[in-house]
Amino acid sequence: MEAFGLMIAWTVGVLLAGTLVLHTLPWFGKGGKALSALCCKAPGLDLVITYFTVLPWLVGAIILGWSGFIAGIIGQVIALTLWSWAHELVHLKAKKGPRIVKVLNALVGRWRNHGALWVTALAVPVFWFVRLGEWVVYPPLVLLVKFPRYKQGEWINLSRQKFDGLVGHDLVWCLYCDWMTGVWSLGTEMLRNVESFWCPIRFSDAKKCENCQIDFPDVFNAWVPADGSMADVTALLEKKYGVGKPTEEQPASNSWFGHPERGTVVELTVEGRQAEEEGGA
Repeated sequence: MEAFGLMIAWTVGVLLAGTLVLHTLPWFGKGGKALSALCCKAPGLDLVITYFTVLPWLVGAIILGWSGFIAGIIGQVIALTLWSWAHELVHLKAKKGPRIVKVLNALVGRWRNHGALWVTALAVPVFWFVRLGEWVVYPPLVLLVKFPRYKQGEWINLSRQKFDGLVGHDLVWCLYCDWMTGVWSLGTEMLRNVESFWCPIRFSDAKKCENCQIDFPDVFNAWVPADGSMADVTALLEKKYGVGKPTEEQPASNSWFGHPERGTVVELTVEGRQAEEEGGA
Protein backbone atom coordinates (compact mmCIF):
# COMPACT_ATOMS: atom_id res chain seq x y z
CA MET A 1 0.00 0.00 0.00
CA GLU A 2 2.91 2.29 0.75
CA ALA A 3 4.33 1.70 -2.74
CA PHE A 4 0.89 2.49 -4.22
CA GLY A 5 0.80 5.83 -2.40
CA LEU A 6 4.36 6.64 -3.40
CA MET A 7 3.53 5.94 -7.04
CA ILE A 8 0.60 8.36 -6.86
CA ALA A 9 2.80 11.02 -5.26
CA TRP A 10 5.55 10.42 -7.83
CA THR A 11 3.05 10.82 -10.68
CA VAL A 12 1.64 14.04 -9.26
CA GLY A 13 5.11 15.47 -8.72
CA VAL A 14 6.41 14.54 -12.18
CA LEU A 15 3.36 15.92 -13.97
CA LEU A 16 3.29 19.19 -12.04
CA ALA A 17 7.02 19.59 -12.64
CA GLY A 18 6.35 19.11 -16.34
CA THR A 19 3.71 21.84 -16.35
CA LEU A 20 6.10 24.16 -14.51
CA VAL A 21 8.72 23.61 -17.22
CA LEU A 22 6.21 24.36 -19.98
CA HIS A 23 4.99 27.51 -18.21
CA THR A 24 8.49 28.88 -17.67
CA LEU A 25 10.06 28.06 -21.05
CA PRO A 26 9.07 31.42 -22.63
CA TRP A 27 10.95 33.22 -19.83
CA PHE A 28 14.30 32.03 -21.23
CA GLY A 29 14.57 34.37 -24.19
CA LYS A 30 14.37 33.43 -27.84
CA GLY A 31 15.63 29.91 -27.22
CA GLY A 32 13.00 29.24 -24.60
CA LYS A 33 10.23 30.64 -26.80
CA ALA A 34 11.41 28.56 -29.74
CA LEU A 35 11.42 25.42 -27.60
CA SER A 36 7.97 26.30 -26.29
CA ALA A 37 6.71 26.62 -29.87
CA LEU A 38 8.16 23.21 -30.71
CA CYS A 39 6.26 21.71 -27.79
CA CYS A 40 3.00 23.05 -29.22
CA LYS A 41 3.33 21.37 -32.62
CA ALA A 42 4.10 17.84 -33.84
CA PRO A 43 6.50 16.14 -33.55
CA GLY A 44 7.47 17.92 -30.31
CA LEU A 45 3.87 17.91 -29.16
CA ASP A 46 3.74 14.12 -29.49
CA LEU A 47 6.43 13.83 -26.82
CA VAL A 48 4.59 16.26 -24.54
CA ILE A 49 1.28 14.43 -24.95
CA THR A 50 2.93 11.08 -24.26
CA TYR A 51 4.59 12.50 -21.15
CA PHE A 52 1.30 13.71 -19.70
CA THR A 53 -0.98 10.87 -20.81
CA VAL A 54 0.38 7.36 -21.31
CA LEU A 55 3.80 7.63 -19.65
CA PRO A 56 2.46 7.60 -16.05
CA TRP A 57 0.42 4.48 -16.82
CA LEU A 58 3.34 2.71 -18.46
CA VAL A 59 5.83 3.52 -15.71
CA GLY A 60 3.33 2.59 -13.02
CA ALA A 61 2.50 -0.71 -14.73
CA ILE A 62 6.17 -1.58 -15.21
CA ILE A 63 7.01 -0.92 -11.54
CA LEU A 64 3.88 -2.18 -9.73
CA GLY A 65 1.77 -3.94 -12.32
CA TRP A 66 -1.95 -3.21 -12.39
CA SER A 67 -1.85 -1.33 -9.08
CA GLY A 68 0.83 0.95 -10.56
CA PHE A 69 -1.30 1.51 -13.64
CA ILE A 70 -4.22 2.60 -11.44
CA ALA A 71 -1.90 4.74 -9.31
CA GLY A 72 -0.75 6.52 -12.45
CA ILE A 73 -4.33 7.37 -13.38
CA ILE A 74 -5.14 8.61 -9.88
CA GLY A 75 -1.99 10.73 -9.91
CA GLN A 76 -2.99 12.24 -13.23
CA VAL A 77 -6.44 13.20 -11.94
CA ILE A 78 -4.95 14.80 -8.83
CA ALA A 79 -2.27 16.67 -10.81
CA LEU A 80 -4.81 17.96 -13.34
CA THR A 81 -7.12 19.14 -10.57
CA LEU A 82 -4.35 20.87 -8.63
CA TRP A 83 -3.05 22.57 -11.77
CA SER A 84 -6.56 23.78 -12.68
CA TRP A 85 -7.08 25.29 -9.22
CA ALA A 86 -3.65 26.94 -9.22
CA HIS A 87 -4.09 28.35 -12.73
CA GLU A 88 -7.48 29.81 -11.82
CA LEU A 89 -6.05 31.40 -8.67
CA VAL A 90 -3.33 33.07 -10.73
CA HIS A 91 -6.01 34.35 -13.14
CA LEU A 92 -8.72 35.40 -10.69
CA LYS A 93 -10.19 38.02 -13.00
CA ALA A 94 -10.76 35.49 -15.74
CA LYS A 95 -12.03 32.94 -13.23
CA LYS A 96 -14.72 35.35 -12.05
CA GLY A 97 -15.63 36.41 -15.58
CA PRO A 98 -17.52 34.55 -18.33
CA ARG A 99 -16.65 30.84 -18.32
CA ILE A 100 -17.57 27.86 -20.45
CA VAL A 101 -17.85 25.72 -17.32
CA LYS A 102 -20.34 28.11 -15.71
CA VAL A 103 -22.67 28.02 -18.70
CA LEU A 104 -22.53 24.25 -19.09
CA ASN A 105 -22.93 23.64 -15.36
CA ALA A 106 -26.09 25.71 -15.50
CA LEU A 107 -27.27 23.86 -18.60
CA VAL A 108 -26.89 20.24 -17.48
CA GLY A 109 -25.82 20.48 -13.84
CA ARG A 110 -22.35 20.65 -12.29
CA TRP A 111 -21.93 16.94 -11.56
CA ARG A 112 -23.30 15.79 -14.88
CA ASN A 113 -21.06 18.22 -16.78
CA HIS A 114 -17.91 17.28 -14.87
CA GLY A 115 -18.76 13.59 -14.93
CA ALA A 116 -19.24 13.69 -18.70
CA LEU A 117 -15.88 15.42 -19.15
CA TRP A 118 -14.09 12.67 -17.27
CA VAL A 119 -15.89 10.08 -19.38
CA THR A 120 -14.40 11.71 -22.49
CA ALA A 121 -10.97 11.25 -20.91
CA LEU A 122 -11.42 7.50 -21.42
CA ALA A 123 -10.87 8.16 -25.13
CA VAL A 124 -7.30 9.40 -24.59
CA PRO A 125 -5.77 5.95 -25.31
CA VAL A 126 -7.87 5.72 -28.49
CA PHE A 127 -6.58 9.01 -29.83
CA TRP A 128 -3.04 8.20 -28.74
CA PHE A 129 -3.12 4.93 -30.71
CA VAL A 130 -4.59 6.75 -33.72
CA ARG A 131 -1.68 9.16 -33.50
CA LEU A 132 0.75 6.26 -33.23
CA GLY A 133 -0.78 4.79 -36.37
CA GLU A 134 -0.23 8.07 -38.18
CA TRP A 135 3.47 7.76 -37.35
CA VAL A 136 3.93 4.02 -37.85
CA VAL A 137 1.36 2.83 -40.40
CA TYR A 138 0.93 5.71 -42.84
CA PRO A 139 4.56 6.65 -43.72
CA PRO A 140 5.29 3.25 -45.32
CA LEU A 141 2.26 3.79 -47.58
CA VAL A 142 3.85 7.01 -48.83
CA LEU A 143 6.87 5.00 -49.97
CA LEU A 144 5.09 1.85 -51.12
CA VAL A 145 2.11 3.26 -53.05
CA LYS A 146 2.96 6.95 -53.38
CA PHE A 147 0.35 8.36 -51.04
CA PRO A 148 0.65 12.13 -50.40
CA ARG A 149 2.86 13.38 -47.60
CA TYR A 150 1.42 15.67 -44.93
CA LYS A 151 3.00 18.34 -42.77
CA GLN A 152 1.67 16.80 -39.60
CA GLY A 153 2.39 19.88 -37.53
CA GLU A 154 -0.29 21.71 -39.52
CA TRP A 155 -2.83 19.27 -38.11
CA ILE A 156 -1.40 18.25 -34.74
CA ASN A 157 -0.83 21.42 -32.75
CA LEU A 158 -2.16 23.42 -29.80
CA SER A 159 -3.15 27.08 -29.89
CA ARG A 160 -6.17 27.56 -27.64
CA GLN A 161 -3.90 28.52 -24.74
CA LYS A 162 -3.58 31.86 -26.54
CA PHE A 163 -7.30 32.57 -26.27
CA ASP A 164 -7.93 35.43 -23.85
CA GLY A 165 -9.79 34.44 -20.69
CA LEU A 166 -9.50 30.67 -21.15
CA VAL A 167 -8.07 29.44 -17.86
CA GLY A 168 -7.87 26.48 -15.51
CA HIS A 169 -10.61 23.91 -15.98
CA ASP A 170 -11.78 25.37 -19.30
CA LEU A 171 -8.24 25.63 -20.68
CA VAL A 172 -7.14 22.06 -19.98
CA TRP A 173 -10.25 20.52 -21.50
CA CYS A 174 -10.12 22.83 -24.51
CA LEU A 175 -6.51 21.81 -25.09
CA TYR A 176 -7.62 18.18 -24.99
CA CYS A 177 -10.20 18.94 -27.69
CA ASP A 178 -7.58 20.94 -29.61
CA TRP A 179 -5.30 17.92 -29.71
CA MET A 180 -7.84 15.20 -30.42
CA THR A 181 -9.54 17.19 -33.20
CA GLY A 182 -6.25 17.50 -35.06
CA VAL A 183 -5.42 13.82 -34.53
CA TRP A 184 -8.81 12.66 -35.79
CA SER A 185 -8.85 15.04 -38.76
CA LEU A 186 -5.41 13.94 -39.95
CA GLY A 187 -6.39 10.30 -39.52
CA THR A 188 -9.51 10.88 -41.60
CA GLU A 189 -7.51 12.62 -44.30
CA MET A 190 -5.14 9.67 -44.49
CA LEU A 191 -8.04 7.22 -44.69
CA ARG A 192 -9.47 9.12 -47.66
CA ASN A 193 -6.41 8.07 -49.62
CA VAL A 194 -6.75 4.47 -48.45
CA GLU A 195 -10.43 4.18 -49.39
CA SER A 196 -10.22 5.82 -52.80
CA PHE A 197 -7.05 3.92 -53.73
CA TRP A 198 -8.11 0.41 -52.76
CA CYS A 199 -11.91 0.47 -52.58
CA PRO A 200 -13.55 3.24 -54.67
CA ILE A 201 -16.96 1.53 -54.57
CA ARG A 202 -20.02 3.25 -53.14
CA PHE A 203 -21.76 1.47 -50.28
CA SER A 204 -25.06 -0.21 -51.10
CA ASP A 205 -26.48 1.24 -47.90
CA ALA A 206 -27.67 4.72 -48.96
CA LYS A 207 -27.79 5.98 -45.38
CA LYS A 208 -24.18 4.94 -44.80
CA CYS A 209 -23.14 6.83 -47.94
CA GLU A 210 -24.98 9.90 -46.71
CA ASN A 211 -23.34 9.68 -43.29
CA CYS A 212 -19.84 8.99 -44.59
CA GLN A 213 -19.77 11.66 -47.30
CA ILE A 214 -18.85 14.31 -44.72
CA ASP A 215 -15.51 12.66 -44.00
CA PHE A 216 -15.17 10.89 -47.36
CA PRO A 217 -16.37 13.30 -50.10
CA ASP A 218 -15.34 10.87 -52.84
CA VAL A 219 -18.33 8.68 -51.90
CA PHE A 220 -20.60 10.71 -54.18
CA ASN A 221 -18.01 12.69 -56.10
CA ALA A 222 -16.34 9.78 -57.84
CA TRP A 223 -16.75 6.30 -56.37
CA VAL A 224 -18.46 3.72 -58.56
CA PRO A 225 -22.17 3.14 -57.71
CA ALA A 226 -22.98 -0.05 -55.79
CA ASP A 227 -24.72 -1.47 -58.85
CA GLY A 228 -21.72 -0.84 -61.11
CA SER A 229 -19.22 -3.37 -62.42
CA MET A 230 -15.60 -4.22 -61.75
CA ALA A 231 -14.85 -2.83 -65.21
CA ASP A 232 -16.16 0.51 -63.96
CA VAL A 233 -13.90 0.30 -60.91
CA THR A 234 -10.75 -0.49 -62.85
CA ALA A 235 -11.55 2.23 -65.38
CA LEU A 236 -11.96 4.74 -62.55
CA LEU A 237 -8.63 3.75 -61.01
CA GLU A 238 -6.85 4.05 -64.35
CA LYS A 239 -8.37 7.46 -64.94
CA LYS A 240 -7.70 8.89 -61.46
CA TYR A 241 -4.17 7.58 -61.10
CA GLY A 242 -2.99 8.14 -64.65
CA VAL A 243 -2.41 4.49 -65.53
CA GLY A 244 -0.98 4.26 -69.05
CA LYS A 245 -0.55 8.02 -69.33
CA PRO A 246 2.74 9.91 -69.79
CA THR A 247 4.53 10.77 -66.57
CA GLU A 248 3.77 14.47 -66.93
CA GLU A 249 0.02 13.69 -66.98
CA GLN A 250 0.04 11.57 -63.86
CA PRO A 251 -0.96 13.05 -60.46
CA ALA A 252 1.83 14.10 -58.11
CA SER A 253 0.77 11.34 -55.73
CA ASN A 254 -1.89 8.68 -55.44
CA SER A 255 -4.14 10.95 -53.41
CA TRP A 256 -7.88 10.74 -52.87
CA PHE A 257 -9.82 12.26 -55.75
CA GLY A 258 -10.77 15.50 -54.04
CA HIS A 259 -7.27 16.19 -52.71
CA PRO A 260 -6.21 19.86 -53.26
CA GLU A 261 -3.17 18.82 -55.28
CA ARG A 262 -5.53 17.61 -58.02
CA GLY A 263 -6.58 21.21 -58.64
CA THR A 264 -10.23 21.22 -57.64
CA VAL A 265 -12.11 20.08 -54.58
CA VAL A 266 -15.80 19.36 -55.12
CA GLU A 267 -17.86 18.25 -52.14
CA LEU A 268 -21.16 17.01 -53.54
CA THR A 269 -23.87 16.55 -50.93
CA VAL A 270 -26.70 14.05 -51.14
CA GLU A 271 -29.02 16.80 -52.32
CA GLY A 272 -26.45 17.91 -54.90
CA ARG A 273 -26.07 14.37 -56.19
CA GLN A 274 -29.83 13.96 -56.53
CA ALA A 275 -30.10 17.27 -58.41
CA GLU A 276 -27.26 16.21 -60.72
CA GLU A 277 -28.95 12.90 -61.48
CA GLU A 278 -32.29 14.57 -62.10
CA GLY A 279 -30.61 17.10 -64.41
CA GLY A 280 -28.90 14.33 -66.31
CA ALA A 281 -32.18 12.49 -66.69
